[in-house]
Amino acid sequence: MSVSFAQMQQETPGVFTEACPSRTVLDHVMSKWGVLVLLSLTDGTRRWGELRRSVDGISEKMLATTLRTLAADGIVERTSYPEVPPRVEYSLTPLGVELMERVMPLMTWIQANAEEIVSR
Repeated sequence: MSVSFAQMQQETPGVFTEACPSRTVLDHVMSKWGVLVLLSLTDGTRRWGELRRSVDGISEKMLATTLRTLAADGIVERTSYPEVPPRVEYSLTPLGVELMERVMPLMTWIQANAEEIVSR
């Protein structure tokens, strides 16, 4: 590991404490649905239906809430086109791309080790 938790706390006093904004970001990004939506968007721009199909098990309400939250955080961009019928597309912002460059190694590790961990 390059940086320890103690080093993070020393560099930024109060980091990850109850009132720290980092907890909000962790909640939004690392929630089950948040991370799965973000993973889906690493493949490129997607429309609502594509996201709904790619994130198996997510309800329409939870997808809408998750996308709204990630867009408000500046991680996902929502682009609406004035067409009939309306077309809306979602993609990662530059901040979202940067985030997923860091999250993907974790997701690769989880994919490789999930069965062993769950079978214990």
